[in-house]
Amino acid sequence: MAPDGGEATTSDPATEMSIETDVSTSVDANEYEREADTLVEARDVSVYYNDTRALNDITMEIPENRVTAMIGPSGCGKSTFLRCINRMNDMIDAARVEGDLLLRGKNVYDDDVDPVALRRRVGMVFQKPNPFPKSIYDNVAYGLEIQGKEGDYDAIVEESLKRAALWDEVKDQLHESGLDLSGGQQQRLCIARAIAPDPEVILMDEPASALDPVATSKIEDLIDDLAEEYTVVIVTHNMQQAARISDKTAVFLTGGELVEFGDTDKLFENPDSQRVEDYITGKFG
Repeated sequence: MAPDGGEATTSDPATEMSIETDVSTSVDANEYEREADTLVEARDVSVYYNDTRALNDITMEIPENRVTAMIGPSGCGKSTFLRCINRMNDMIDAARVEGDLLLRGKNVYDDDVDPVALRRRVGMVFQKPNPFPKSIYDNVAYGLEIQGKEGDYDAIVEESLKRAALWDEVKDQLHESGLDLSGGQQQRLCIARAIAPDPEVILMDEPASALDPVATSKIEDLIDDLAEEYTVVIVTHNMQQAARISDKTAVFLTGGELVEFGDTDKLFENPDSQRVEDYITGKFG
């Protein structure tokens, strides 16, 4: 699994997001200006595991500094799509991705894209909290250290823990093991680790599914705050959670099909698709 590692200083994303190549010449400037609110764009993305198709021609635009939720029944391809964004599917030998997945106009599947460099810009938080067997401090600083990044690590760790709404709870125990924290605290520690490198996108794969209601509420409040600085894409089985925290919602249904994608309020109140209405009203799924 690739580390959450990243960079200790913030830079201009328009130039930094070259992913080891010059992206400035790969996109028409006028076209990019018109689409400035779109950070991630999928164009006819399909994913196969050997001969089995898990995603079917997904096309969608994910806006910058917003929360986009992906909902749908188990096995519909939500997490598979999420892992396309930072190329985590590369780690599955049987997986094959077709179509274009653009980050700031650059196809992340181009041959000149370094997946490790990509993951510095696209952090990920998993379903089950997975702190390293290290101190709280070292968990947050891990990505900075393995890349040899310079900077004030103390300040970066403190700021990351504050952004993850964890600083006040752990500031006096930074050198104790992250494994000694509660489940909800561990998940917020993982979020702090993901944001320490200052990514542009944070992917969350059911980050609250293993947590109690109080811890879940804290994660939801945190996601809302993170969207002020980051683009958040979250997979959730909890439709009420998607309705509470997201600006946009994508509904995936059986067969890896994206059936509807749009403003969350509109989608839940008056969906265009009868299949989506049946799903969100509990008629199936």
